[in-house]
Amino acid sequence: MIPHWRADRTPSPTSSRPSDAQDERTVTYLRLGVGLIGILLPVALPLGNWLFAELRGLSTSGYWPVSMSGAYYSSTRNVFVGSLCALGVFLVCYRFDRRDDRWSTAAGACAIGVALCPTSPPNPTAFQATIGAVHLVLAGLLYVVLALFSIYSFRDPRYERKPWVARGYLVAGVLIPALLLLAVVAALTHLGTDWPIRPVYLCEWLATWAFGAAWTAAAAELAGTAGLSGHRAAVAPTADPAPQ
Repeated sequence: MIPHWRADRTPSPTSSRPSDAQDERTVTYLRLGVGLIGILLPVALPLGNWLFAELRGLSTSGYWPVSMSGAYYSSTRNVFVGSLCALGVFLVCYRFDRRDDRWSTAAGACAIGVALCPTSPPNPTAFQATIGAVHLVLAGLLYVVLALFSIYSFRDPRYERKPWVARGYLVAGVLIPALLLLAVVAALTHLGTDWPIRPVYLCEWLATWAFGAAWTAAAAELAGTAGLSGHRAAVAPTADPAPQ
């Protein structure tokens, strides 16, 4: 599971990294932060709603939001908004190579946009409906970019890894858009409106877990590489060293 450089592409720790590249520890912590938010947030929202209702002596029925974005109109609004803002900051600060830098910056901006543009409430005004449409577009783009990380970045052929690890990243990357499509279908057909856990929330939950697992595994891979190398090497090259 531990990736390492191929023998014919071994970079110099100084010549192959850009001046603003981050060391392994920073990249590992940022990947882990993104992964943990993805894993914990879908559970924290209904659990927080239930806990707040218990503490206030209110009914705990309906503590599952209709969707993750629906948490904006529940007791866990601050948890939802704060987690997305933290996710956005982690992604914007992430620096690995030029392609990933662009993707992570775009994903981070989308995450912050999702937090600041709430989904439409029931019986929305025209303005609220417009903001809700922006919310949906940004949320979709966020998931798509995170899927690209799993499909391409974490399966970079410049690293050697066991085939089952690469397949795991691929499965996570494919699951994210597939589950989002199922969520759209469930929302449009009003499937499971009487279920304790709405299908929309369940699909979003699994899609969020998929990118959370992929980023957590990528953090573990890089942490293992740094631990075995015994020195601070470049995490990824952006170009081959210039010939001498």
